[in-house]
Amino acid sequence: MNINLVAKYLHFLRKSHNYTQEELAQKLDISRQAVSKWENGATVPDLEVLLKISRLYNITINDILEPKVEPQRITDFEQISTISMSELREVLGQLDMDSLFIALMGASPDTNQFCERLFPNIDFEKTRNKIGRVRVETVEEIQEQIVALINLQAVDGN
Repeated sequence: MNINLVAKYLHFLRKSHNYTQEELAQKLDISRQAVSKWENGATVPDLEVLLKISRLYNITINDILEPKVEPQRITDFEQISTISMSELREVLGQLDMDSLFIALMGASPDTNQFCERLFPNIDFEKTRNKIGRVRVETVEEIQEQIVALINLQAVDGN
């Protein structure tokens, strides 16, 4: 579970249903500050509140914790080079760098070179060696999370 992706998705859900943080908090019988903390990625809702959110938006808890975002800008990880460098830095800045490196393990040499230009102060070779081997499923999962973050940002208009 990527907390930043969940945070952006909770924000997206609230905005798409035209609720303010205060209105959502009232519907869920919680504080507005709790909603703010979820949307900032400081915390995630507890199980009871997740159930209330899922009922309110008519989605599953799994949909909240592992959001599937309709493609708005890109459909797969290889297309990240079509995003402006400043926007991509902002999106990738929401991840820990190890996640980016794991995602790049399954990417083409061109995509790797693009990211090396994006972050010139990072020793990519050293970081790859530090991480070591990673399961293909993990690589694909992180790539999907990055694609979802980019698409959520496009939908949300951030």
